[in-house]
Amino acid sequence: MKDIQELKELNAKQLWHPMGHPGDLQSNAPTIIDRAEGVRIIDLDGHEAIDAVGGLWCANLGYSNDVVKQAIADQLFKLPYYSAFAGTSNAPAIEAAETVINFFKQDGMARAFFTSGGSDSVETALRMARQYHRLRGQPQRIKYLSLKKGYHGTHFGGASVNGNQRFRTAYEPLLPGCFHLPSPYGYRNPFNESDPAKLAQMIAQAMEDEIIFQDPSTIAAFIMEPIQGAGGVIVPDASFMKLARDICDKHGILMISDEVITGFGRTGDWSGARHWAVQPDMMTVAKGITSAYFPVGATLVNSKVAETFESDQSGEGAIWHGYTYSAHPVGMAAVNACVSETLRLDLKSNAAARGAQLYDGLKALQSEFDIIGDVRGGHGLMAAIELVSDRTTKAPLEMGTIKRAHKATYQAGTMVRIGGNNLLMSPPLILTESDVGKILTDLRSGLSTI
Repeated sequence: MKDIQELKELNAKQLWHPMGHPGDLQSNAPTIIDRAEGVRIIDLDGHEAIDAVGGLWCANLGYSNDVVKQAIADQLFKLPYYSAFAGTSNAPAIEAAETVINFFKQDGMARAFFTSGGSDSVETALRMARQYHRLRGQPQRIKYLSLKKGYHGTHFGGASVNGNQRFRTAYEPLLPGCFHLPSPYGYRNPFNESDPAKLAQMIAQAMEDEIIFQDPSTIAAFIMEPIQGAGGVIVPDASFMKLARDICDKHGILMISDEVITGFGRTGDWSGARHWAVQPDMMTVAKGITSAYFPVGATLVNSKVAETFESDQSGEGAIWHGYTYSAHPVGMAAVNACVSETLRLDLKSNAAARGAQLYDGLKALQSEFDIIGDVRGGHGLMAAIELVSDRTTKAPLEMGTIKRAHKATYQAGTMVRIGGNNLLMSPPLILTESDVGKILTDLRSGLSTI
């Protein structure tokens, strides 16, 4: 292991980082996280901070869960890897499929296809949606609908249905046949409508109009996050997902609920779709499935989709898609241990309680700081404050100023994440009441530097 000074000198010189400009990272070196305990991270200089980012929406169990670590260690010594491609399997994978399907049974899920993460899971869902319609004699159903501000990963399929230009422009042209509807974003939307229920109706009408314009028989699936995460923690009206579900059913379109962030208790329930009393046709999950102790994701399908594939006699139902690390035995051991711990600790209840506390605290900060234009959250431990230079015009705060506030918040003792002109929070679901208090205190310190 290199010493501290050597690591600092090498930082960002040879390693390119996701979601950043290589040149900028060389002149503004990233913070080097050295270790973590509980909900806290410690950098190479020994500075300790609450990880209010939760790794990346994913460290639900925090960093010190010995049950999951031991399960990983035990499996490494027994069977560190074997392929799960057709013809071979492993015991942890069989158990993990049962574990995950039982966990999401209330959501109507019946089968699991394991991947290496969220982007893989979305790519798998998009492919399976097209194949599903081919098996039903409708190969012309190749198009996808999604929401602006939505985030669905970084593969070409996921980037194509993403609703934020930052993840698209440099890689265009992307997958054809992807169409984006307005986001249920009450603070900013093309209808200039602040009433959430009215906005939901307007977007539903826009969805219906787009489907008719495209021809319903050409659309394979509609994908959405029950609560938009990376787009700024955008919480739709309680009616919205049900309206979308009804429209999908009316036109024979599959609904994909992207639960990569919202699954496993993040929203204060075991899935985001349950908040809105909706059963999707497919779900994509990752992050909380192993609390990031091992890279695992899954695409889940309901009985309708499963039956279409499994009853096929033509051979066209074969899934010619997969990943080297699909159903990786070590990852599957992590899934089994993590889901067990997630249930034992009742993370959804703590997320609901601490999320309400965090949201109320952020609303209080809004009354103190005019630069906070909007506060979003209130459903579990995902929250955002949108920073503006003028509340009347809603002009975004200058990025340099946001970065200064971000740095000052970290120096005070809390790591948050910049997303556009938002400061995003998605801390571990084991957060305590006093931890939330410290996050709010540190945010106040950071915002006070502006």
